Amino acid sequence: MNEITAQGNATLTVRERVSAAEWRARVDLAAAYRLVALFGWDDLVFTHISARVPDDGHHFLINPYGWMFDEITASSLVKVDLEGKKVDSSPHDVNPAGFTIHSAIHAAREDAKCVMHVHSVNGVAVSAQKNGVLPISQQSLFVLSSLGLHDYEGVALNEDEKPRLVRDLGKSTFLLLKNHGLLTVGASPADAFLAMYLFEASCTIQVRAQAGGELVHIGRPILEGIQKQMQQVTRGLGGAIAWPGLLRKLDRVNPGYAD
Repeated sequence: MNEITAQGNATLTVRERVSAAEWRARVDLAAAYRLVALFGWDDLVFTHISARVPDDGHHFLINPYGWMFDEITASSLVKVDLEGKKVDSSPHDVNPAGFTIHSAIHAAREDAKCVMHVHSVNGVAVSAQKNGVLPISQQSLFVLSSLGLHDYEGVALNEDEKPRLVRDLGKSTFLLLKNHGLLTVGASPADAFLAMYLFEASCTIQVRAQAGGELVHIGRPILEGIQKQMQQVTRGLGGAIAWPGLLRKLDRVNPGYAD
C-alpha cells in the first residue's frame, strides 16, 4: 500500500522517495493525528490537520479521507496543492472540501505551517456560547491573548468564505469557529498541538465551572502579561518543550505512526 513502482520496476517506499525534511514533517503530523485521537478531540473522520511540506512551495500534507485519526501513518498522508488536489501518486483519497479552511489559512499565513481543526465536544459547547471563551482559568488567558472569532456559515465548503476566515483569524494563533469548533495554527505540529491543548483545556474548564457557582474572572492586567510569561514557561521553545514527551507517550500506547 505504501510503495510505488518506479522506472526499472524497482519499488520505493514513501520514505525513500521524499526528502528527509518531508519525512520528518510526515512523522510529526501523523503523531499529531494520533495524539488528537488519544486526547479524545477527534470526530470520527470529519476534521483535519494539515502541514506545509518543507521547501516545497505550496504543497501540503493531509490525512487520507475515511481513516480514523488513530490509524494515520507518515506514509499514508497525502500531498496536495492549495486546491486540495493530489500532487503525488498516493493511492489514498482526500476530501478537497475538508481542505477549504486549511487552504485559506496556509495561503494567507506563511507562518502557519500547521493548521489543526477539531470538533471536540467541549470546544463546540463553548463555541455555541454567546460570550465564547471566558477569562476564568490560566489556560484561557493564553487563548484570549491571541484569539480570533469566526461566525458560522454552514459546513465549510464555499470558496467565498475563505477571505472571511483569513480576516477573522488575522495574526492570531487561536480561532473560535462559532457553533462549529476550534482551530489553531503553529510553526509546527508541536506548536499547533500545544495551542489546541490549551484551547480545549480552557473550554473543558469553562463548561465544568459553569455547572457550579458564580464564576471569578481574571483581571485584564494579568491577561496583558500572559504572553511574556508563556515564553518563560516554555523557555522560548513553544510546543517543542512538550513534544518529545508526547512522542514517548505515543510510542508506549499507540506506536506505528512513523511507518
